[in-house]
Amino acid sequence: MEVGMRMIRKAALVAASMLIVVVFVSMNNEVSEFLASVKYGGTDREAVTALVSDTVKQDLLQTIKAEAEKRRVAPIDAKIDRVWKAIPGYNGIEVDIERTLEATLQAPADGAIHYVYKEIEPNITLDELGAYPIYRGNPSKKMISLMINVAWGNEYIEPILKTLKQEQVKATFFLDGSWLKKYPEVAKQIQQDGHEMSNHAYTHPDMRMLSRQDARLQISKTEELLRSTLNVNNKWFAPPSGSFNQATVQIAAEQGLKTVLWTIDTIDWQKPTPDTVLRRVTPKLSPGALILMHPTASTRDAIGGIIAAAKSKGYALGTVSETLSSARVPASVEGESGF
Repeated sequence: MEVGMRMIRKAALVAASMLIVVVFVSMNNEVSEFLASVKYGGTDREAVTALVSDTVKQDLLQTIKAEAEKRRVAPIDAKIDRVWKAIPGYNGIEVDIERTLEATLQAPADGAIHYVYKEIEPNITLDELGAYPIYRGNPSKKMISLMINVAWGNEYIEPILKTLKQEQVKATFFLDGSWLKKYPEVAKQIQQDGHEMSNHAYTHPDMRMLSRQDARLQISKTEELLRSTLNVNNKWFAPPSGSFNQATVQIAAEQGLKTVLWTIDTIDWQKPTPDTVLRRVTPKLSPGALILMHPTASTRDAIGGIIAAAKSKGYALGTVSETLSSARVPASVEGESGF
């Protein structure tokens, strides 16, 4: 008898759930109101969702598709700029319609459509541009990078690392090969803090003045040390003092490396005051900027202010690889249209 009563109550519950759907569809086609009403009288949401008619699902799907058209942001192709040379592309973003439908049907009843997004890669990528130098990231990407070239001295590295850790910022350190050979433990400490390690030639030469053979050797010797000492699979080369020619760029490319320069120079090697560095850098901060610095007293004292200025402008700070990739900045970054 008791079993029979439970079956009757269950049948009544299912019938009531079906009635809710039928009444809703007949009285109101607003999908959002349906989504808000699917949990009713203690009825399990999954049981009700299973009863949703194809018509209601199609209405929801059409609503999502219509809104998806409005929310789509087209990708930006990588290009060669007359001034800035190779500029990476920037991914677009669009609604993942199927995942949005699934997420909305499974979400708590709040009357909202729960949009899920996916990135759209550019048609033309940085790799397809050929052997060109790179001075900046895409100007639509609100991220900047700190490039720290290391060829001499260690006394300021530890306090710089401390500031970077406190600010939760990862930088890219371009290492002179002879320095790396002499100070492998310092390099390993930099790497253990999560920073990117890249190539700054072997003896800080003027790359423009070298034969092709010598230029190739300068890059390859440091590249081998990066692999053997730090197990790094590197992809960037920063020519010492920014001195290079097209042969330099091509030789680096032959070794799988892209030549990277800078957007903003701190000129910290001239030992300016921290305020001078900040006045030099802050007005020039812009999306995609690469900021050149060295492990000097000036940078030790100014790097915190540079980071604070960048964050105040809504910029994320990432490694060179992160800034020059086409991946979008996380939506949590202020001003980024992540929807």
